[in-house]
Amino acid sequence: MFLQKLKDIRAFVFDVDGVLTDGSILASDSGEFLRTFNIKDGYALQLAVKKGFAVCIISGGSGSAMQKRFEGLGIKHINLGVSDKVEVFEAFLSANNIDASEVLYMGDDIPDFNVMKLVGLPTCPSDACEEIKTLSTYISPFAGGKTAVRDVIEKVLKVQSKWFDLNPSAADSGK
Repeated sequence: MFLQKLKDIRAFVFDVDGVLTDGSILASDSGEFLRTFNIKDGYALQLAVKKGFAVCIISGGSGSAMQKRFEGLGIKHINLGVSDKVEVFEAFLSANNIDASEVLYMGDDIPDFNVMKLVGLPTCPSDACEEIKTLSTYISPFAGGKTAVRDVIEKVLKVQSKWFDLNPSAADSGK
């Protein structure tokens, strides 16, 4: 059943803090919050975009560096500073003619719970909170910010025979 769900995925939706990052925030003297992203997650994200998957970021966090990072990876659906993730998720589905059953969502904490109940394949990093782990169909063996995102994207793309890029650029994941 899990493999069949992977075959049906057309879109990826990710939270940021605790999923694409390890959940740590460095507060600078200027008042900006800084995050660290894993380059391997970046490679998988840009490849998913290249292979035609809709990729959406929905996060309560915000910042121009986050926006720039995701734009550099080719992600078109970037939603930062979000208070109602369900509302943004439903708008994403409608705008892209995607059914919720065709979505893999990765979240790690309570603000992701209501969206995760709606998707076809709810997933989480290994260090997600217990409520999210209980809801998840798949728990990555990797922690947030430590390639949990690459893990799920790679699984979907491999099952769909879309993983390997014959013409990769070394700069693709570092934008």
